[in-house]
Amino acid sequence: GNSVLVRAGALYHDIGKVDNPQYFIENQNTAVSPHDKLPYEQSAQIIIQHVHKGIEILRKNQIPEAIIDFIRTHHGNTRVDYFYQSFLKNTPEKFVDENIFRYPGPIPFSKETGVLMLADSVEAASRSLKNPDAQNINDIVERIINYKLEQNQLDDCDLTLKDIETIKLIFKTMLMSIYHVRIDYQQNL
Repeated sequence: GNSVLVRAGALYHDIGKVDNPQYFIENQNTAVSPHDKLPYEQSAQIIIQHVHKGIEILRKNQIPEAIIDFIRTHHGNTRVDYFYQSFLKNTPEKFVDENIFRYPGPIPFSKETGVLMLADSVEAASRSLKNPDAQNINDIVERIINYKLEQNQLDDCDLTLKDIETIKLIFKTMLMSIYHVRIDYQQNL
């Protein structure tokens, strides 16, 4: 794959969050979230909107479609699961239109967009680790990537199983470096 293209796509993929930054957890520094006052459907739509807004910003600034593809595909057609699951749990008597909670897609259609989807998902999930040790990092990388595979999010990109195993190893190594995890070499002897 083209690593420079992935890097450029990574720099722009969440640019649509500039419109409503306070609604994204990475920009919240208190226990109070603006989502607390909104219906789950509206919260999901605000989150999904960052994809549409990002495309709009890049097109307005004449950024090439190859970079816009990273914005379009980095969530594929997955659900905004936190709000979807909260809706199901707290309003079981209501009918739910699952499409309200889904990103518009498309799913990634190149190695590069597939890699970014995986990197974005793994990075976001790793922030929730309370004890980032080697086992927890291994588990979260495996779980996130396997979930993307189960959800058919990588069906249109040309990543091979060997590529995916390499990606997993790189993510695990990078996360262990970020969290300063030391491998217990005595255990491996």
